[in-house]
Amino acid sequence: MQIFDGLLLAGAGLIAGGVNAIAGGGTFFTFAALMAVGIPPVAANATSAVAVMPGSIASTIAYRREILALGRTLVPLCLISAAGGLAGGWLLLNTDNTTFRGLVPWLLLFATALFAISPKILPLVSYLTSKNGDFDSSATPFSLGGIVLQGLVAIYGGYFGAGMGIMMLASLSLIFGDRFHDANSAKNILSVFMQGFAVILFLFSGLVHWPEALVVTASSILGGILGVVVARRVPTSVIRWSVISVGAALSTLYFVQS
Repeated sequence: MQIFDGLLLAGAGLIAGGVNAIAGGGTFFTFAALMAVGIPPVAANATSAVAVMPGSIASTIAYRREILALGRTLVPLCLISAAGGLAGGWLLLNTDNTTFRGLVPWLLLFATALFAISPKILPLVSYLTSKNGDFDSSATPFSLGGIVLQGLVAIYGGYFGAGMGIMMLASLSLIFGDRFHDANSAKNILSVFMQGFAVILFLFSGLVHWPEALVVTASSILGGILGVVVARRVPTSVIRWSVISVGAALSTLYFVQS
């Protein structure tokens, strides 16, 4: 690995960890940086997924009390997330670099647009679900539509992943209603299941570039810590629009290059 490449990856991981701690969207930076240092698109996506996995696990541990309180109600969601993540990972491994390279600008554009309108999505979903009345927190949160939608989100998460957090919050709102805190805690463990099972496939695929992955992982952990400090000083809206700008720029760049 060249020194410049290492610095680029470290910087991308640092930024990704920070923005994930504040607003989400760190995959934009890690995936683009891995491609910029010469890693093929499919391998870059697999490497990025492996590199950000520790952050998802850390978030799940932080929410362990809320997750344990939900208990068995999460079992069907975990199962569908694992199955969807495996399916998405399998699809990625069976997509050639040329095809995936052609999909990248569209995937980034979709994720950027989703990220941009996310402040409008969740209040709308919350409003619509609240029309159904209050949910009983002791009841098993089951909605066939929500389960199916979660499965589709899991396939996307295993395949690409950028923007899956906001997609999950929307699908989980169909299950938990206006209990955002429950939906957010569930999102963390479901992220581990969907990406974790995809990562298992990636680990045995031989596609993961380990030196680059370790650099991104270490710097993203530091970025997550610093992100809390930054969050106290920089408005979240500034971070959000910075991520949206980067996503739009990357989408445009990859469209031009394709």
